[in-house]
Amino acid sequence: MTAYSLLDLVPVTQGGSVSQSLANAADLARHAEAEGYTRYWMAEHHGMPGIASAATAVVIAHVGAATSTIRVGAGGIMLPNHAPLVIAEQFGTLDALFPGRIDLGLGRAPGSDGRVARAMRRDLQTSSEAFPQEVIELQSYFADDGQTGIHAVPGGGAKPELWILGSSLFGAQLAAALGLPYAFASHFAPGALDEALDIYRRQFRPSAVLDRPHAMAGFNVFAAPTQGEAELLASSMQQTFVALRTTGTGIRMPPPVPGYLDTIPPQARAMLDHVLSATSIGTPDKVRDDLAAFIARTGVDEVMLTSSIYDHAARKRSISIAADAMRHLAA
Repeated sequence: MTAYSLLDLVPVTQGGSVSQSLANAADLARHAEAEGYTRYWMAEHHGMPGIASAATAVVIAHVGAATSTIRVGAGGIMLPNHAPLVIAEQFGTLDALFPGRIDLGLGRAPGSDGRVARAMRRDLQTSSEAFPQEVIELQSYFADDGQTGIHAVPGGGAKPELWILGSSLFGAQLAAALGLPYAFASHFAPGALDEALDIYRRQFRPSAVLDRPHAMAGFNVFAAPTQGEAELLASSMQQTFVALRTTGTGIRMPPPVPGYLDTIPPQARAMLDHVLSATSIGTPDKVRDDLAAFIARTGVDEVMLTSSIYDHAARKRSISIAADAMRHLAA
């Protein structure tokens, strides 16, 4: 059975507020828990007006307190932005608060532009190159094995589930070398998905964490009772992608626009067709068929679904439709 989980970018909508977005995140996580989702993740982004999860560990604590069984975590923490000891302390604290429920996905992108990354006081020249060593350092803090000469308190002895994230081949190679689970960001960067999964599986070395590869891939779902409504709901995310490519920082999520795709130039349409190729927009039957085809193609152990929709109630309904599809495929 292919597991299914949920990625929430904690969108801030036009006309909304960060407070409302955070309240929606807790409500969405409770809804996902009731629908059988394995885990609820959010991602670290900075300087983006439409994303409210910059203080990722804080929001994980907020969601953890609102739920009881679903795994909660980061997909991911951008490790080059932080000293590994700080992340060990943060996620050691989360593991103490919510034992057995915390995930820590690690990425090497800054989650921002260079200007914002410099404001976070990290060395932009070497931090991403040091990513493998910093992952190993972080593992050492959790293991409390004395290799660093420092005890992380909290952190030492904590057991968050570590993942390597990626949208290129680098993450696949690192996850395979360390014997860690691997998640590919195909929900917005699908180009190298098949090659990355192949590399991860072929090069995987068993570890104390995993004896065999465990791969996850991102997939967008915009589901509604009718095709027309699903296409309308998807237009909010389409607008945000176009704005992100235009401005570099994006905008607050706008309300849906009927016939949006017909109003944009061919270059923008081609960009959307590429970055959102791992996407299903449609009725419950179409979503089920698209998910079945994606799972058959990739053979992933888990699908990380995301459903970024302007209206909160419509978003919850889309997430329920996706869960129904996954349950049907498992039957």
